Amino acid sequence: MALKTRREYLASLKKLRPNIYKFGQKIEDVTTNSFTRRVVESHARAYDAAHDPDSAALFTTTSTLTGEKIHRHNSLMTSMEDVMANSKMKRRMYQLTGTCTGGLCAGWNAMNTMWAVTFEVDKAQGTDYHERLKNWILQAQSAGWTIAGALTDAKGNRSLKAAQQPDLDTNLRIIEERKDGLIIRGAKLMICGVAASNEIFVLPGTTYGEAEKDFAIACVVPRDIEGLTIIETRRPSDTREQEEGFDIPVETGITQAYLIFEDVFVPKERVFLCREFAFTGKIIQIFTSIYRACIGACVAGQGDIMIGAAMLMARANGLPARTFSAKLVDMAINNETTFTMGIGSIALGSKHPAGIWVPDSLTAHANKVHVATLPYETKRLCQEIGGGIVETGCFPAYRDFIDPQYGKMVQKYLKAGPCSAEARARAARLTEWLTLGAGVPGCMHGGGSPDGARLVVRALTPMEKYAEMAKKLAGITEEIPEPGK
Repeated sequence: MALKTRREYLASLKKLRPNIYKFGQKIEDVTTNSFTRRVVESHARAYDAAHDPDSAALFTTTSTLTGEKIHRHNSLMTSMEDVMANSKMKRRMYQLTGTCTGGLCAGWNAMNTMWAVTFEVDKAQGTDYHERLKNWILQAQSAGWTIAGALTDAKGNRSLKAAQQPDLDTNLRIIEERKDGLIIRGAKLMICGVAASNEIFVLPGTTYGEAEKDFAIACVVPRDIEGLTIIETRRPSDTREQEEGFDIPVETGITQAYLIFEDVFVPKERVFLCREFAFTGKIIQIFTSIYRACIGACVAGQGDIMIGAAMLMARANGLPARTFSAKLVDMAINNETTFTMGIGSIALGSKHPAGIWVPDSLTAHANKVHVATLPYETKRLCQEIGGGIVETGCFPAYRDFIDPQYGKMVQKYLKAGPCSAEARARAARLTEWLTLGAGVPGCMHGGGSPDGARLVVRALTPMEKYAEMAKKLAGITEEIPEPGK
């Protein structure tokens, strides 16, 4: 089983049926179109890293199913070290690209989640989901697929359950069950890295009861499956992607998309949950534990680049970076807080009977709250160090920078420190991209809301037990009841 190369990865995307749109335009080739080529480039760098002797140990591993070398993002994570490698790989990918590579993340986590859940469903109900999943994973490992993960539904009115919505299609659902597969309809929204992916792993977006059993669906589909329309979302500064020059100074990027399923047929062998609503809570529990433990590495990796961008801006402005040492240290502390709290959650985890390693849920969700706060402080410090030129992107466009009539004047007044005007402009645009622009990942709601994470922390924290401990230490023998309303 040979590892996939960059060239083979790009070729695999070119073979897919065009079904992605943006600004009313069908994207015929995601590898060259200005709206998608950057997200493809980001993911391609993982394939480069798998063949680089300096990084191959992190980006590849040995398959527990075949004993052969595979891309790590296609692996089953069966040990604490495996999940830690997930985190380390995420941080490294941010260092290589500056932003999120969703096709190396959510689908991988979904695959591991369902390895555990299909084991439980089969044991309880005599189904054969686990064997189906195993066969698909073997295909994924052999082909070296990039796999997006799709959980978030349109949801509709948040005060109503899925089965109560005026339009039932606001949550992806089963329309018809056949002997050879399912017909599904609905939408998954804000799904990351789809344009760069070969496959899409679909999971329930929440816990469902018996009344919502038609929404309890887990399956995997090719990105170009018939009946699926993909609409890319807008992002800050995305029209700059159509322009030449350094107003977007990087060749990488991230995209999110709306996935519209219009009576899509999913073959039986690609279905891993069909109306077994009682197991949707377990899916959410395991998926979020893995995801929220590892996401701290994502924002840490981008924070590493923000430290570097801040240092470049200080020097380009004519000041030693050490002038801002205290702020740079605070940025580093933020990065290490989310990274190491995730690592701690992994270390506190345990092995599921199916064989995968599941991080500790309490600390994983606590980490999500930090991920929704600390990176914004890191961005603020990056802007503060860089000055007004980065906070608002407040300098002329690349086309003005090179204009034959007045470009030299723009360059004259952009120059400040011991570097060219172009170097200062590029550093400023990088900071803008990282803190305000298209490079900003979903820190607040990526992988779920921080309020949702707080609910889990509240549920898992034994607060009454702590009150009893405090009472004992204080020598209190009487009861102190909770006052009524």
